[in-house]
Amino acid sequence: MSQENLIKLACSECKRINYHTTRNKKKLKKKLELKKYCKWCRKSTSHKEAK
Repeated sequence: MSQENLIKLACSECKRINYHTTRNKKKLKKKLELKKYCKWCRKSTSHKEAK
């Protein structure tokens, strides 16, 4: 993964950073939001792009 496209995904409930992923910043202008599993909440929650 290249560093310039690397983003962090944080849980919307507990605010912990659980995942790292990439995105094309030229094509996707909005912040990325995915439904992922959070091991601290122990359920699938919405994960938003964090700084």
